[in-house]
Amino acid sequence: MKVWATSDLHIDYPENFKWFLNLSSVDYTDDILIIAGDITDELINMQLLFKSIVPKFSKVLFLPGNHDLWLYKKDALDSMEKFHKVLQLANDEGLQTKPFLRDELSIIPLYSWYDFTFGTPSKTIRRAWRDFKRCKWGMDFPELTHYFHQMNEKYLCTQSEEIISFSHFLPSVSMMPEDIPQIVKSLFPVFGSKKLGEQLRILKPDMHIYGHSHLNRSFEKEGTSYINNAFGYPQESHICRKSLLCVYEDGVLNRSVPQWPEHRSL
Repeated sequence: MKVWATSDLHIDYPENFKWFLNLSSVDYTDDILIIAGDITDELINMQLLFKSIVPKFSKVLFLPGNHDLWLYKKDALDSMEKFHKVLQLANDEGLQTKPFLRDELSIIPLYSWYDFTFGTPSKTIRRAWRDFKRCKWGMDFPELTHYFHQMNEKYLCTQSEEIISFSHFLPSVSMMPEDIPQIVKSLFPVFGSKKLGEQLRILKPDMHIYGHSHLNRSFEKEGTSYINNAFGYPQESHICRKSLLCVYEDGVLNRSVPQWPEHRSL
């Protein structure tokens, strides 16, 4: 059995949608797929993707990202209702949105949002960041992140030979390299939450998969292997592998994932 990871599928782009619809129907039937958020804001296309990939894997684990909760037409009154609709759709189509728990391997989804604990967004970011226009919440961001984080609490003491956790958002700005453009650094306030990092330190997973930043990375920190394998936008081939990544095979974590691209230009 293998475990594969991806995130940020963004199937609103036809070329991305086609790539995932064309995944082999025979190569992964004994395997698990982790999708760490951001498929599409359109529930119809999300359902089409689910129907395509679920039969191709032994199990598909998923949690929503921010793009998945954008309000599209009249599919929900607010983004919290959309969140629960997305979870229900995933479960109805055979995906798993709760932890996969086994003695030899547990895979834990960690729900979160951003709460500006990574910094205060500038006026420019507040105007440009589309979540502020496309998401509607009936609560402030600290209350919102608390809502999501409390969903994780009962699984933070999970015991298993190997633990893989995954989130859409980042648990720390240290996930990002130092040599990035200032425009990317200005987005740090909407990248994640310090509380998510605190929960990771309690769980102490052997590996954590994250998305959102669209920058494929692999590194070790405090005994945990961190991996981002976002598929990304079509124009992001210089920072995204554009492939599924095997993170576990036959009882062994793939801790030696090479940095990709080795010599990237952001």
